[in-house]
Amino acid sequence: MTHSTGRTVAANLSLSLDGRYHGPGGPADFAAFLPYVATDTARDHMARMCAGATTAVLGRVNAEGFLGYWPSVADDEAADPRDRTYARWLVDAEKVVLSRTLTVAPWERARVVDAPAAEVVTELKGTGDGDVLVNSSASVIQPLLAADLLDRLYLLVVPVIAGSGARLFVDGLPGSTWALTSQEVGERGEVAVVYDRVR
Repeated sequence: MTHSTGRTVAANLSLSLDGRYHGPGGPADFAAFLPYVATDTARDHMARMCAGATTAVLGRVNAEGFLGYWPSVADDEAADPRDRTYARWLVDAEKVVLSRTLTVAPWERARVVDAPAAEVVTELKGTGDGDVLVNSSASVIQPLLAADLLDRLYLLVVPVIAGSGARLFVDGLPGSTWALTSQEVGERGEVAVVYDRVR
């Protein structure tokens, strides 16, 4: 049995009012979210979620997509300081990329693991220090919800009904109770919330 070090396992995701994390155009359809993810509220939310984390867990698609964007932000003196802080954290953090197809890690300080998300996160909870943050990867978050391994949810809820597209909270997840520990409403109607698991 794996010993727990007490590391908090958190996950972050942006959701529409109808609970979708992308639009009807498929996994790359984030058009409805774009007006909200760079607001002061969203940036402050991003800064909070990485403050105590030392390990980032990502699915393959996000790992490759983030690699094409965040490293350049870390060195961009014109970028918003909160974006640079997050980018530097992501570049420097231990990164675990869950993938069945990658053979080489797409980042420095990263390793590829071909194993179930619940198994990987259980192992991470038993080693190391600092929080574990699952970065915007619904394919990882959903099995962790199913296994009741998430301790905290950072959600940015945008005032849009997407109408179709994949939902985070799918039928069949076990019931659970969460306590609202933080909320901030942005000028455009976006709401940044933090929920902690009540056990």
